[in-house]
Amino acid sequence: MTTKSAAEHPSLHLGHNMKPRQLTMMGLGSAIGAGLFLGSGAGIQAAGPAVLVSYLVAGTLIIIVMWALGEMAAANPTSGAFSVYAEKALGKTAGATVGWLWWLQLVVVIAAEALGAAGLLFTIWPVVPVWALSLVFMAVFTAINLAGVRNFGEFEFWFAILKVVAILLFLAIGTALLLGWLPEVPSPGLANLTSDFAPAGLGGVATALFVVIFAFGGTEIVSVAAAETEDPERSVGHAIRTVVWRILVFYIGSVFVIAAVLPSTSDALKSPFAGVLDLARIPGAGAAITLVAVVALLSALNANLYGASRMAYSLSQRGEAPAFLSRLNKARVPVAAVSISVAFGFLAAVLELLFPERILPALFQLVGSTCLVVWGSALVSQLILRRRADRDGTALPLRMRGFPAITIFGLVLLALIFAVGFSSPDSSKQLFSTLALIAAMAAASWLGTRLVKARRGTN
Repeated sequence: MTTKSAAEHPSLHLGHNMKPRQLTMMGLGSAIGAGLFLGSGAGIQAAGPAVLVSYLVAGTLIIIVMWALGEMAAANPTSGAFSVYAEKALGKTAGATVGWLWWLQLVVVIAAEALGAAGLLFTIWPVVPVWALSLVFMAVFTAINLAGVRNFGEFEFWFAILKVVAILLFLAIGTALLLGWLPEVPSPGLANLTSDFAPAGLGGVATALFVVIFAFGGTEIVSVAAAETEDPERSVGHAIRTVVWRILVFYIGSVFVIAAVLPSTSDALKSPFAGVLDLARIPGAGAAITLVAVVALLSALNANLYGASRMAYSLSQRGEAPAFLSRLNKARVPVAAVSISVAFGFLAAVLELLFPERILPALFQLVGSTCLVVWGSALVSQLILRRRADRDGTALPLRMRGFPAITIFGLVLLALIFAVGFSSPDSSKQLFSTLALIAAMAAASWLGTRLVKARRGTN
């Protein structure tokens, strides 16, 4: 009996209904979430105003990573993205390990964003408990992701626009506050920045760096979504160019305002955007920005759930995950892949019921160093695949400028971040845990591949 390939069955493929504008805003939406609205306060508490150094270092690295991913995604748009590229450059074990590591990272982030959004909403509407709100959010966004990529993309587009407008208004109000332009509101000036720039020294910068990297994590979803986008060659290039500079402006601009207005010892850093607006004495502004922060976290949850499910789907199609994860419904959505990607989010809501206010901080500690490993794999893969393409004379629709110097600089920067991370007791725990997880996943992937080959050999 012969079986038809997936190419002969269009229904077995993901859809291609995402618009270029949706792709651009998705990249923005996936990164502007818990990391900015909650993590920025944690970063300032760890490093003081020196957190700006952490943002500049991480921002430089993510720009280089996105350039590298853009080149590979334009040439080979696939839902497995950097996992597929790592497989092509370094072998199946590397590809599977990177794919599963990123999937686990997003699964944790999804749970963190649901709990974070619920916690923020509870501060202004203390009616429904945090765990119950988190369950509602998880249920709603599971349904949205099962409805099809066209609906998902449009939903994310408008979510992201709301976040962008809110952050621009926040920057305008924060600037006016610092310059003393608000009537009857004294300006804090730049005393908070200059009096004690790095109260915790290099260790504080290192600790904050991993919080910041968590904040930038998710931007790489653009390369995953390229597989379901119209005209991916053109769309990816545009999305990469616009997402990078917008994120840097929004992140560094917002954190500068927060660090200048709120001292690193302030309790207001638990909800930093609301804390700044409360000092500006604008009626209702604090509650309004808290609602926007809730929307921002839910938008990032939406995008990250999409990315996690597509990675699980890609791993399944490549034989690195159970076959049922690549089954699609009529809307061409991998239902089982979505389901396993949301399972931990529902579990985290139950754990919040059992251990109130202890789950979200624990989740933040689990993510950060995993982003570095994924980004490093993308840079190494691009270095190998670009040289291979140049050697073979393969034309690339989008070429990263400054190659190979910029890619090598990114890898050196990554190595320095790891070195600084290992020098700090807090971040070194994360790094050792991540390395142990990678070793375990690589061993499991290698063993799984051997078992599959052995089974095929006996059939």
